[in-house]
Amino acid sequence: MASTTIDTPGGGQVFVPPMPSEKVSGRTWLAVAAGMLGAFMAVLDIQITNSSLKDILGTLSATQEEGSWIATAYLVAEIIVIPMTGLFVRVFGMRAYMMGTTSLFLVFSTLCGFAWNLPSMIAFRMLQGFTGGALIPMAMTLVMAKLPPSKRATGMAIFGLTATLAPSMGPTLGGYLSELYGWPSIFYINWVPGLLLIGGIAVGLDKEKSNLPALFNADWLGIAFMAIGLGSLTIFLEEGNTKDWFDSAFINTFAALAIVGLLGWAVTGAVRKQPFVNLGLYGQRNFAAATALSMAMGMGLYGSAFILPLFLAQIPGYSPMQIGEVIMWAGLPQLFIMPFVAKLSSKIDNRILCSFGLLLFGGSCLMNAYMDATTGYDQLLLSQIVRALGQPFVMLTLSNFAMNGIQPKDMPSASSLINMTRNLGGSIGIALLATSLTNREHFHSVRIGESVTGFALATQERLSALTSSFIAKGFDSATASDMALKAVDGIVRREAFVMAYNDGFFLVAMVLFACIGVLWFSDKVKAPSGGGGGGAH
Repeated sequence: MASTTIDTPGGGQVFVPPMPSEKVSGRTWLAVAAGMLGAFMAVLDIQITNSSLKDILGTLSATQEEGSWIATAYLVAEIIVIPMTGLFVRVFGMRAYMMGTTSLFLVFSTLCGFAWNLPSMIAFRMLQGFTGGALIPMAMTLVMAKLPPSKRATGMAIFGLTATLAPSMGPTLGGYLSELYGWPSIFYINWVPGLLLIGGIAVGLDKEKSNLPALFNADWLGIAFMAIGLGSLTIFLEEGNTKDWFDSAFINTFAALAIVGLLGWAVTGAVRKQPFVNLGLYGQRNFAAATALSMAMGMGLYGSAFILPLFLAQIPGYSPMQIGEVIMWAGLPQLFIMPFVAKLSSKIDNRILCSFGLLLFGGSCLMNAYMDATTGYDQLLLSQIVRALGQPFVMLTLSNFAMNGIQPKDMPSASSLINMTRNLGGSIGIALLATSLTNREHFHSVRIGESVTGFALATQERLSALTSSFIAKGFDSATASDMALKAVDGIVRREAFVMAYNDGFFLVAMVLFACIGVLWFSDKVKAPSGGGGGGAH
């Protein structure tokens, strides 16, 4: 099935989705599958270091606060490159760009495993994010450019899986690999999907001519503003909580840079005839609603994948492997539900399907808002399965809303912007939840402390019992009394943290429920031919 191209105002070429020929060659499916593997790999690498961070920091002799830059560096580079993928495809062609950026991604992944100190790790993670981030929007672009409308629902279903499975499976895979083979293995494992991706793209896509003049004639002022704005915003969000937000000159500087950069990007995008990405798409109601929901979905996806492992590590004291066994249940059932959702998307108003998914996803977070110190694998299993059932309904239909009515020349821009906002939503969600955890833990500690005082009879009895227990173990009375006080203080702190985690899940649930109202501002979208959007017609 041959694709055609059209000239763009920038002097380059973009892929136009082929005319609705129902027959799709095996080569094309191979290319699409390879693209999905790349998106999965890139999203997976956002979360994969979380379970192994303690081991990595120990090897690199870094503190927890310094170690936060390992994730921040990747996210900053990734979110900067995502809007640039349309330009790079016009310059190098889809085949050459995907193969080239994947090859570099594998090199930088390997160097991450060989990192000798924290600065080298941060530098390699940034380069890894810049080369891997492009693979996320490219997967969606491949679906829209290479598949006819009747097959796009299937393609979008697989893409939806990469977006929701990877955040769930990242901590799981990272935990297993670190425990069995050491933390460098979480970076070396990328060679398996990476080589499969390069092979699939080499066989599945035709060679295209490069168009280097488009690179020199690109909107580099707009790109510079975008890089400053998105990069600074990501740093502001990722580092804000640890540096007390606006009490820090560092954070204030990046907040100002984010505002200047984003405003500059918007202005250059509006006045330039040949912007590198079409920000005017935000003026389309369906696309604007889809990107707002995509941002909220990012908050839910990455937020829930952020606080649950923290809870399991801190409260029940789970190992990375045990945490992975809990988290994976938010991912595995999606493999079975996504094909079912793809079929429904062509028969039922997608707003209904998305609302149902948001209810399930939000409901699963609400189920986690009532945890206690004894909550573990058995108590969390049902909520994880409910989450897994809800996410595909949201991710697939959001892709349909976003791409509905998009012109062929704007598909790379649409793909970049929808994926950028989801990642940005993830950063906002994690920042919001990290701040909420800190503030709510302090609040609950104070409130519990008002009841647990030396004058309360229950507290006196508990201290007396603990002191007697420690004396019976051979400690002198003064030491035993001190240990009893510390034990009670530990219980108060533990309960305060549990309540704070519950508040975090409640917050995510409310955001997801609120999205249902936003969703109904969009037009009715259905995929009558099984398509992932009406933009192809």
